[in-house]
Amino acid sequence: MSVSNGRQFLGIPGPTNVPDAVLSAMHRPAVDIRKGELVEITQQIKEDLKMITRSSGMPFLFIANGHGAWEAALTNVLSRGDKVLVLESGSFAVGWGEAGARLGLDVEVLGGSYQRAVDPDALEARLKADTAGEIKAILVVQVDTASSVLNNIPALRRAIDNAGHAALFLVDTIASLGTMDYRMDEWGVDVTVSACQKGLMMSPGVSFVVASEKAMERHQTADLRTAYWDWTGRLAPEHYRSYAGTPPVHHLFGLQKSFEMIRAEGLEAIFERHRLLAGATRAAVGKWAEKGEFSFNITAPEERANSVTTVLLRNGDTLPAIHDYCLEKCGLVIGVGIAALTGKAMRIAHMGHVNAPMMLGTLATLEMSFKALGIPHGEGGITAAVEYLAAHVPR
Repeated sequence: MSVSNGRQFLGIPGPTNVPDAVLSAMHRPAVDIRKGELVEITQQIKEDLKMITRSSGMPFLFIANGHGAWEAALTNVLSRGDKVLVLESGSFAVGWGEAGARLGLDVEVLGGSYQRAVDPDALEARLKADTAGEIKAILVVQVDTASSVLNNIPALRRAIDNAGHAALFLVDTIASLGTMDYRMDEWGVDVTVSACQKGLMMSPGVSFVVASEKAMERHQTADLRTAYWDWTGRLAPEHYRSYAGTPPVHHLFGLQKSFEMIRAEGLEAIFERHRLLAGATRAAVGKWAEKGEFSFNITAPEERANSVTTVLLRNGDTLPAIHDYCLEKCGLVIGVGIAALTGKAMRIAHMGHVNAPMMLGTLATLEMSFKALGIPHGEGGITAAVEYLAAHVPR
């Protein structure tokens, strides 16, 4: 017996659910890639990227996932042998650094924890010790999808400034852009990296970089530049050069619609929706944790992301049963723990095209699986989530 017949729901932290309106926007014939409508769409998407990153910087689009944008960011501002400092708070900044090491960069990791945000004081101390200015760039994520930590980007910028250091500040916003506040110019970020498949509600395949004036200056002397990723080549006047070849036509149609939806809802309303749905999720997890089987991976409430919640299990052996039950019996795909948390955690996404029925359904299905499988958990998680939303969403 199952109750899974119907539309399967994707509860993972990327790719996220693509709205029907976006799917429909892609369902049309291709058009001329050299002039006309597609040129206008590309220009509008670039303006939308400046809007959502709150930046006056230079946007670039890549036919690639987020790992491609990582490489694009590094190769355009750095040279072989340059030292970069990676700020660890989970898996993804470290992964970005590993990609840099393969390119020939000298990578140093400022050790951190999967349970806490990056410590600005530790960053400031390390930069003050770098009296020779060997560190050329600092890599960090705003939200780490593995740990679900939220890093304080303005505080990290202040640490760099307090140290009087000239390193470029590179921030990965793949798991945060379009779900919470981000202010590239105001926060002094030199390169912003993102991708379309999470908060931007689009099928994977396009990623982005926005470069500050300082980053564009460093680009002029970078010797890791390659033909495909090179920013200079993508600034040529011919439209196809923006993509180093044929544009991703139907992805652009979809992104155009995604940004139309974002503008219609408004950034502040989007951020508030994510905050509320994250709060409901945390209310449920807090109740489930009362029996000791479940716990928040991020210990400090103020460091928990509004896009994803990572939940630790004392007995990881029950995870496959939870995932299988949710999928096979109920039609819900729930996120698995990854990297150091493989086999130890589940990840509940609340990002992108998601509302209260979607989120409450996800949480209720999880609680249903705990009951059906006999997994110890505190009662009343769904009631707590409903009460949270009822208290915070006015009539």
